[in-house]
Amino acid sequence: MESNWPILSVLIWLPIIGGLVVVAVGEQRAAMARLLALAVSGLTFVLSISLFTAFDTSTAAMQFTEVKPWIETFDIYYNLGVDGFSVPLILLTTFFGVLVVIAGWESIQQKVNQYMASFLIMEGLMVGVFSALDAMLFYVFFEAMLIPMFLVIGMWGGPRKVYATIKFFLYTFLGSVFMLVGLIYLYIQSGTWSILEWHQFPLTLEVQKWLFLGFLAAFSVKIPMWPVHTWLPDAHVEAPTGGSVVLAAIMLKIGGYGFIRFSLPVTPDASAALDWLIIALSLIAVVYIGFVALVQQDMKKLIAYSSISHMGFVTLGMFIAFAVFQNTESGRGAALGVEGAMVQMISHGFVSGALFLCVGVLYDRLHSRMIADYGGVANTMPWFAALAVLFFMANSGLPGTSGFVGEFMVILAAFQANFWYAFLAAVTLILGAAYSLWLVKRVIFGEVANNDVANLEDINAREAFVLGTLAVAVLLVGLWPAPLVDLMHASVDSLLQHIQQPKFVLAGG
Repeated sequence: MESNWPILSVLIWLPIIGGLVVVAVGEQRAAMARLLALAVSGLTFVLSISLFTAFDTSTAAMQFTEVKPWIETFDIYYNLGVDGFSVPLILLTTFFGVLVVIAGWESIQQKVNQYMASFLIMEGLMVGVFSALDAMLFYVFFEAMLIPMFLVIGMWGGPRKVYATIKFFLYTFLGSVFMLVGLIYLYIQSGTWSILEWHQFPLTLEVQKWLFLGFLAAFSVKIPMWPVHTWLPDAHVEAPTGGSVVLAAIMLKIGGYGFIRFSLPVTPDASAALDWLIIALSLIAVVYIGFVALVQQDMKKLIAYSSISHMGFVTLGMFIAFAVFQNTESGRGAALGVEGAMVQMISHGFVSGALFLCVGVLYDRLHSRMIADYGGVANTMPWFAALAVLFFMANSGLPGTSGFVGEFMVILAAFQANFWYAFLAAVTLILGAAYSLWLVKRVIFGEVANNDVANLEDINAREAFVLGTLAVAVLLVGLWPAPLVDLMHASVDSLLQHIQQPKFVLAGG
């Protein structure tokens, strides 16, 4: 559907231009920078709701499309559009855009204008990634969003921030280089940068496998999958609270989105041939990283490892479809897996974002992330304790919270593929409960551990608003996931029909 006004361009450029204006305000006028950043992010979120309300759920076609020539010599177009996969992720991005500004209201005192601007520019670039239909445009947005994140960790991070930023940049950049080679190859072969045309372009199985591995290199680092996950705990620990929230809530999802937009539709036969590799890496992430999370002493590190384990569900849900097709006639199980993966992405955004904000609240008061420095927080901060326990329960997959819905759907799909897949995936629910509840027991419950905890003040109205909003989101998706699933249903069915058609036959293979 063509919209009358370019809503996607507005959602991309409004925060970017807003960010540049916030920088121009200057360091001296911090209060003005905060208000301006809040106004821009709030307006972007309000405008993004129109994507949801005006979205036609009956079709898998791209909607709100915009096409303008950009670099005509190389056939590169400014081509935007969204479907059932992109809309929930754009809404998640704009939603967190507002919360991150509010969360950093008091805790950031140095270079406030630059901090707020970094997040606004990052928000615009991430919306660009989710709505680009031109591969080169996608790549530009994909790489550009590294820069504000690099600055956020490098300028407002902890004591080892330089090490963390360089590791984050090198890992993500190295992965992207392989993707760029793949994109250029596809352009040379097909004569276009259009992602939708690539979905139909015939390729031999050999070529598909190489392309698949190129995409895997880029997207597995982003998610991150085991064994290229080691940058994430470092980045999280050193990043300021806002940086951790955006990193966990949105940036990791770009990897999952890449698989849905590139790996599965462009190289379906290679995805079917190498699905065992992704399933194996996902299950290792789900189980092994769960055990790694169990022994962490730093709260941020524990939540970071928990993120890697939960994102293993996402990749498992996406690639389990091929095994389900082999075992059953109907593709319902496969649809359940992909929809579960998408719900898990959105849910993980809410839950992990909320958990990092909870750690941020404690850190602002005691300036420590170590579990050993806390104990009995519930006695002095009852409201905070209630919300934190809800989020940790959601993290362990409690029914009624969003954390349960996606994981349950993926486990149901896994049963139709292979019993052992489902068994190993279900182990994580036990491990998730173990490390989440173990942390709650040590930090929140019990006797007041020391004088520092005894002097803690409960959350103020600003913190209560941020955490309360996320609590509503977690319960809403947990109790009523239907609007979210309906949004992506047509797109999921279209993707599954597409990946069942071999491409290499057309290529003469």
